[in-house]
Amino acid sequence: MNHHRDDPIVAIATPAGRGGIGVIRVSFGRWTREPSIVADYIAALCGRSRDAALVARHATMVTLRADDGATLDRGIALFFAAPHSYTGDDVLELQLHGGPLVLQMVVARCLAVAVAHEAAYETRYDAARGAVRAGPGRIARMRLAEPGEFTERAFLNDKLDLAQAEAVADLIEAGSEAAVLGAQASLSGAFSNAVRALVDRLVELRVLVEATLDFPDEEIDFLEQSDARGRLGRASDALTALLERAKRGALLREGLTVVLIGRPNVGKSSLLNALADAEVAIVTPIAGTTRDRVEQVVRLEGIALHVIDTAGIRELDADSESDAVERIGIARTWDAIAQAHIVLHLLDATEMAEAEPEDAAIARRLPVHAARRVVVNKIDLAHEPPRIELDAAGVRRLHLSAKTGDGIDLLRGELLAIAGWRPAGETGFLARERHLAALRAAATHLDAARAHANEGDRHLELFAEELRLAQRELDRITGAFTADDLLGEIFGRFCIGK
Repeated sequence: MNHHRDDPIVAIATPAGRGGIGVIRVSFGRWTREPSIVADYIAALCGRSRDAALVARHATMVTLRADDGATLDRGIALFFAAPHSYTGDDVLELQLHGGPLVLQMVVARCLAVAVAHEAAYETRYDAARGAVRAGPGRIARMRLAEPGEFTERAFLNDKLDLAQAEAVADLIEAGSEAAVLGAQASLSGAFSNAVRALVDRLVELRVLVEATLDFPDEEIDFLEQSDARGRLGRASDALTALLERAKRGALLREGLTVVLIGRPNVGKSSLLNALADAEVAIVTPIAGTTRDRVEQVVRLEGIALHVIDTAGIRELDADSESDAVERIGIARTWDAIAQAHIVLHLLDATEMAEAEPEDAAIARRLPVHAARRVVVNKIDLAHEPPRIELDAAGVRRLHLSAKTGDGIDLLRGELLAIAGWRPAGETGFLARERHLAALRAAATHLDAARAHANEGDRHLELFAEELRLAQRELDRITGAFTADDLLGEIFGRFCIGK
């Protein structure tokens, strides 16, 4: 943010374009400390006398007029007195007709009324503090809000923590019912409360360690007497569980990248068409038909799956120019695999034995970061029923037919389970990549603390420092420890008016 964070601000809070209703929001910032100035401003803007001031949290019909008395619009005014408002400041919301020009004219009027009252504001502001006047304009005028500035005010005024503030943006941008419910859970504090519970565990342990360091002459085995190792282990377990929940929350928010791989002609394109319920990819019996990646967004229960059909993986003649294009396609297949959340390795049910060496070679090259499922396709030709089973390596195998659709619902359910989808009433929370990074960093510090604990009491200072660093990483999530540049990056991505 380039302006002072306590300036009075105004913005249109509804999306651009025509609509039945448009909302203009004013947050009075430092003016909140001078209730009479806020009252004068609202009276002048809404054409009401001080004796007919707006009642907080009550809807009032008002007429907004230009300088010459011409009516700009009639609508509803709502006043929210600090601290009982979205931003924690005094807030005025105007519900007007949703024409873009009307709203722009009213915003201009809001700014003009503020300019007219600036002199009175400066006089009272200085008089109340005994300040020396520094000339006109020392007290900032009301200005247009920047993206996310209303929510940033809410964070700075302790109405929301940082994770909850981010959930506001996630709720606005949610593209599925699951994402909406997850964002609501984060906004209500589900994620933040879990983080704070972890911080409380670490603070309790840090207090014990610091107290011991303050009395170094005491002949006690601190780590044994305080069950420090046990406390640390329980905190680590809780952190691991929270990280797994956060990973699922990140997938719910951002969607999953699902890459279909396998030898040529195992039915990858047919499976993409079956999942998309449309003829997205070309299907032929000719090996190597798919030379480049084909992408399609598929929604399951509202969760976005970015499904990528790739070129079939096979050995090519290194000297053959005719294979050059297919070779590029195979290279792009491995690039897609490196970015995947889920890899579906397709096998042909009619060629299981003879193709086993090639399929095993592909499986050995797969990265460990992605969830892997084996899909045995063409069960209609092999006369097998659809089912799910574990192979010898413990990998789940789904037997289905992309051509007939038998078993496709089993695959959809498997993808939803990996994404962390839950039926109504079993909502998780959303998370972002920065949350995951902070949780992983905290886990690394707790691992280091465990290593120091294993060395006994002679490493207590290092033990305490790792606990402090782990707590700092967790505090980054809720904003208890946050750099200003991070706030600018986060709130700058919000829409104006929010």
